[in-house]
Amino acid sequence: MARRLNILEHALSSLLRRKQKNLAIIVVYTLTVATIASVLFLTQSLRSEAVNVLAAAPDIVVQRLAAGRHDLIPIADAEQIRRMPGVGKVEPRVWGYYYDSLKKVNFTLMGVKDSPTNLPLLQGTFPANNEQCTLGKGIAEAYGVTIGDSLVLVDSSNSSKLYQVSGLFIADSELLTNDLILLQEAELRRFFKLPDGRATDLAVEVYNQREVATLAKKIKLALPDSRPIGKTEILHTYDTVFNWRSGIMLTLFASALIAFCILAWDKATGISADEKREIGILKAIGWDTNDVLLLKFWEGLAISLTAFLLGAIIAYLHVFFYGAGLLAPVLQGWSVLFPQFNLTPAIDLYQLFVLALLTIVPYIACTIVPAWKTAVTDPDSVMRS
Repeated sequence: MARRLNILEHALSSLLRRKQKNLAIIVVYTLTVATIASVLFLTQSLRSEAVNVLAAAPDIVVQRLAAGRHDLIPIADAEQIRRMPGVGKVEPRVWGYYYDSLKKVNFTLMGVKDSPTNLPLLQGTFPANNEQCTLGKGIAEAYGVTIGDSLVLVDSSNSSKLYQVSGLFIADSELLTNDLILLQEAELRRFFKLPDGRATDLAVEVYNQREVATLAKKIKLALPDSRPIGKTEILHTYDTVFNWRSGIMLTLFASALIAFCILAWDKATGISADEKREIGILKAIGWDTNDVLLLKFWEGLAISLTAFLLGAIIAYLHVFFYGAGLLAPVLQGWSVLFPQFNLTPAIDLYQLFVLALLTIVPYIACTIVPAWKTAVTDPDSVMRS
């Protein structure tokens, strides 16, 4: 044990003697790991956010199509769906998008009659009348308002309407309520000029989750102009989009991977004269081949592990503390239109382990192989060369 510790101490001192070269390797190595880890962290976090959002989503969302576009659906269709076996509640939902030309962001306005049970409040209450509203965190920060303050919105008649902020949202996922404004349903209909007897869509509850696909087909047959969308379909779409976009990012950063491969190949195909002479001296004073290989193992592990940890930390800070400013516009796509939100840290340990395996192990191997070739050579000929 003491011998191994002495070899480790010698390995660290050897790295310090060649600190400029090793520092350059660590910088390139760290940037490579940080780039790949940032994409993995951001993709996993967005996927986790989507799962959290859809946990509170209805089993089936029924929309009406007119000329291939989303249109308002008659509320009377809800009763026809409700009579189908296996269907629980069918709730007409009234909502729409609001674009603020001054802030240059999109908000979601939703009308409510009762207090939603799936949207916990940070403080305050849900809107009790047509003069009140409840805001998501992103909107409150964008306008700099809190409970008791006033919020001005411009309705479809181009008239300014003043609302008093009655509450602020909090949720496990900021995506759920970050860009949301709740109004009384009657007020929202007036705001968007939505006719009575029509809704934006219908939220359908299904008792048996295995019957969701079957009920979606029945709804489509009963209402030919409708488009039933299951929760699993939405989740699959999110998953596909994030995987596709992360693949694009990894492809664009292939240059970083190529640079790392060139670096590892350079280590594998050659060893400097100073390193050869050092190995020859160590062999001459009594070190055997296993000791030399252990020395190079510690050197490779020290560099690769340091670079990997630094890269992972940089990626974590970049994604979860600084909003992944370099990657978010590509992976989120619509981030420039909605209020900024903070990602909830979500890391797939399996992905992190695979990344470590694909970066640490090859580098250590590329460090040991040339050292082994030198260590098995006669020390006298090594030092003479």
